[in-house]
Amino acid sequence: MLPQVREWMSEAVPLKAEYDEAERAVQALAERITMMGGIVANRERAAENKQRRERAAQQLRAILEHFQESGCLVKDLDAGLVDFPTLFRGEEVYLCWKLDEPSIRFWHGTQEGFAGRKAIDQDFLDHHEGEPAN
Repeated sequence: MLPQVREWMSEAVPLKAEYDEAERAVQALAERITMMGGIVANRERAAENKQRRERAAQQLRAILEHFQESGCLVKDLDAGLVDFPTLFRGEEVYLCWKLDEPSIRFWHGTQEGFAGRKAIDQDFLDHHEGEPAN
């Protein structure tokens, strides 16, 4: 499943950046108009930024639906961070993967988050229930 998740995340990260950039441009124009009591705006550029934002949002929604249907949890689109629910010693935990990592090598409890990541060791492999961690 990781190759598919990597592909989705490789598309999602730049789309999120594109959305954020277009959103900042739209907001900056709105603030300028508000602060100046109305200005002559470049309507073409404003429309282009709104269209860019909407296009990126629509594409992101489609990719996020793929993640949701697969059971993966997107934790951070800027960092490309994904969790995979699994069981360790009968308790739900998350296998944790980041876009720049070659394989799934870490896990953490459901309340720990990225900062609580632990390396997948032999104890985890011996007591993990589900698909192989790598």
